[in-house]
Amino acid sequence: MPFYQKRGKIPHKRHTTFKKADGSLYQEELFGTAGFVGMSSLIYHIYPPTVVNEVRQIGSVAPKIAVEKNMKALSFKGFTLNPEQDFLESRKTLFVNNSLHIGLAAPKEFSKDYFYKNGDADEMLFVHIGSGTLKTMYGNIEFKYGDYLIIPRGTIYQIDFDGEDNRLLYIESFDPMFTPKRYRNNFGQLLEHSPFCERDFRGPENLQTHDEKGEFKVLIKKQGMMWEYVYGNHPFDVVGWDGYNYPYAFSIYDFEPITGRVHQPPPVHQTFESAGFVVCSFVPRLYDYHPEAIPAPYHHSNVDSDELLYYVDGDFMSRNNIEKGQITLHPGGIPHGPHPGAYERSVGKKETEELAVMIDPFAPMSITEEALKLQVDDYYKSWII
Repeated sequence: MPFYQKRGKIPHKRHTTFKKADGSLYQEELFGTAGFVGMSSLIYHIYPPTVVNEVRQIGSVAPKIAVEKNMKALSFKGFTLNPEQDFLESRKTLFVNNSLHIGLAAPKEFSKDYFYKNGDADEMLFVHIGSGTLKTMYGNIEFKYGDYLIIPRGTIYQIDFDGEDNRLLYIESFDPMFTPKRYRNNFGQLLEHSPFCERDFRGPENLQTHDEKGEFKVLIKKQGMMWEYVYGNHPFDVVGWDGYNYPYAFSIYDFEPITGRVHQPPPVHQTFESAGFVVCSFVPRLYDYHPEAIPAPYHHSNVDSDELLYYVDGDFMSRNNIEKGQITLHPGGIPHGPHPGAYERSVGKKETEELAVMIDPFAPMSITEEALKLQVDDYYKSWII
């Protein structure tokens, strides 16, 4: 993922004349990453995408680090994050390293006064509560509870939320995000043993071309700063595009779990990967079917990575006293495992209804001031019998 897509009107050959009805040319833009060798799309605008009337630096939005180096198991109650009116204002970054930022948001709306672009990072938005439409120059993507939205860096977007009760888990990845390579053949096609297939991924639809001039404010995040660009043309003036670089949605409910006779390790739950981390989906599934199987995860040491688990729904059988929206952080280098009693009470269980998102960074995470506002006291002592 992704695979080739085409929307709207495009010329027969790339980098050739593509004329409007009046004989003037549409404006071609190559939208890609990794210096012309990464994923890219060719986009055709009514007007040049370079007409800027004004640029203003708004200020720093860099997260403030409270704990740079952590070796303590921690937990945070995400649903205690207070809702805020605007999408960007509501985003609170909780954990950071050089590969990714992880945060939560509880926006009531996405203000129609601006568009937004992350100039540094691909974004993954996981929709825990809410529904709506992601709007981009590629077209629209409708989303709902349980959807992952993958938005490539540099994509200008707006979101129409259906209501004011919305809760999102988000990742900002400083390297591109993909599906695991082991599930794709040499041609990029997802293999038969993959826990998902191409038809599970939803690309942009309903391309709407906005032929408008005026002043259009785009807030751009770059190097920890927020900038305001005022463009002379509507950002969504696209008549057509094709390629591999575009936003898409994938529902956690379309992840088909891989099970076995005995407990399977976390990589079977992997959904996305980047250079510095992986994302896994824990979904309702049958438990292990060996007659002596212990469904609860064995104690394990994440020597090479931290482990963050975001609890979405259901009863997560290996943890006690866990709520929806809670996040646990188990640092690399020390063992962790099921809470007291969970190991034993899992024996004989046939299935689980748990729903969770796990993020394993390959470098330690620092903890921000915003995270400490949500912290559960003395979580690291919760294994004491």
